[in-house]
Amino acid sequence: MTRPAFFPLLHQPRRVAVGLMSGTSVDGIDAAVVCVKGQGEAVEAQLLAFYTAPFEPALRARVLEACRPQSARVQLLGALHMELGEAYAAAALRAIAAAGLEPLQVDVIGSHGQTVWHEPTPQAGPAFTIQLGDGNVIAQRTGIPCVSDFRAADMAAGGQGAPLVPFTEFLLYRSERESVLLQNIGGIGNVTVLAAGCRACDVTAFDTGPGNMVIDWLMERLTGGRLTMDAGGETAARGHVCGPLLARLMEHPYFSMPAPKSTGREMFGAAYAEALLAQARAMGLCDEDIVATATALTAQSIAHAVQTLVLPRVKPARLVVGGGGSHNAALVGMLRRALAPMGIAVQTQEQLGHSSDAKEAVAFALLADCTLRGVPAAMPSVTGAKYAAVLGKLSYPGGVE
Repeated sequence: MTRPAFFPLLHQPRRVAVGLMSGTSVDGIDAAVVCVKGQGEAVEAQLLAFYTAPFEPALRARVLEACRPQSARVQLLGALHMELGEAYAAAALRAIAAAGLEPLQVDVIGSHGQTVWHEPTPQAGPAFTIQLGDGNVIAQRTGIPCVSDFRAADMAAGGQGAPLVPFTEFLLYRSERESVLLQNIGGIGNVTVLAAGCRACDVTAFDTGPGNMVIDWLMERLTGGRLTMDAGGETAARGHVCGPLLARLMEHPYFSMPAPKSTGREMFGAAYAEALLAQARAMGLCDEDIVATATALTAQSIAHAVQTLVLPRVKPARLVVGGGGSHNAALVGMLRRALAPMGIAVQTQEQLGHSSDAKEAVAFALLADCTLRGVPAAMPSVTGAKYAAVLGKLSYPGGVE
């Protein structure tokens, strides 16, 4: 049986989409199988299955090598583009099987790809972004149409190409009665501001700064590669935050930039973490205090963004945390204490009956569904683009009728 050569999705009441996401933490591939119903702002999403495929250590090391300008050779980038496509395809098929479905029952795959460089506001030359993981490989291996390279269309329209998840957060989380903040803490932190009764053009969102990225790097360095993350925030909980170092870290110019803004490994990657570690060592901090201070940096940068960029115009009652950082009890505790004086409660996606881990993968399933139906999913109020573009590039599998 082969797949029809066209997409009768414009008025199809029920679609099945797979979303694939691997973030700046470079820890693995999240795959969500989603049933999508409805059209426009009345769309609904039901998570059918979720699967995470951890990166093999050798593959993770090569991806991190590709993120460093001094080692990102053309041959490495090209090979990883194909290799990651294979890995994404395998993860998608595992998730589809976990949902009890066959590939032909899936309408589309949306793959964010692995960001190795994101330069939305370069000092010289054009803005650009690089996500690896060839959509053509994904489509051919799964037999399912694949939408990939989502950021490029928004950047061509003059936007920063990020963040993209706020469009789906608007569809799924907006409320007529209350204002809510949605904070994702992956490798990088980003917040979406949904004012009560807001329209799509009212939504704002931006990257708050480092999420787990600096913490993960420090854990790997301090343990000699034995650990790649602070599971549950246990190391940070044993340490004490160094106030003078935290204050110095909060002087980074990114935190005082106005929105829209986005960032990544280029600003808060290995070089930044290396400098932080050198400062901490010079101050005589122990390992636990270093991790605690890096964790406080994530919490404080989020709180600072809320206080300076959100509260002047929106008064939210709660902030909902998703992403891997939501499992870091020390980080969530610091965030609660930082936001309490502002009258903002902190909740996790799980407390609302959702999945912190699946949230972004679900978003790219929805974004791919929008692409096939020709729905613009970029938000100029978020990215700074001149207009809302239809996102992504479509790769079609062989064997069509």
